[in-house]
Amino acid sequence: MRVLITPMAILTLIAGTAAVAAETRIFIIENQRDGYGVDQCLASGASCGMPVASAYCQSRQYNRAVSFRKVEPDEITGGGGAANCHGGLCSQYVAIECRR
Repeated sequence: MRVLITPMAILTLIAGTAAVAAETRIFIIENQRDGYGVDQCLASGASCGMPVASAYCQSRQYNRAVSFRKVEPDEITGGGGAANCHGGLCSQYVAIECRR
C-alpha cells in the first residue's frame, strides 16, 4: 500500500514540530528605580521597553522577548501589601515573557 504525502501535510508536520520546540518562560522582576530609566521603559510600556526586555531575555539564554508588562503585587503569589513598601516607596514589578 502506498501512502501519498502531500506538500500541505509536510508543512503541517514542520509547523507542528516548530511549535513544540518553542519554549517560553515568564520572568517576574522587581522594577528598580535606579536612575537609568530602565524601569520607565518596562513599567510604562515605552518604545524603549522591547529592546530592554529582549536584552534581559538574551542575558538568560533566550532568543528574544515576546512581551512585557507591569504586574501588580497582588498578581504575584506571596507578593503585595505593605511589606513591599520602604521609606514611602513601594516596589513595582514587571513580567517579561521570553522565548527560545
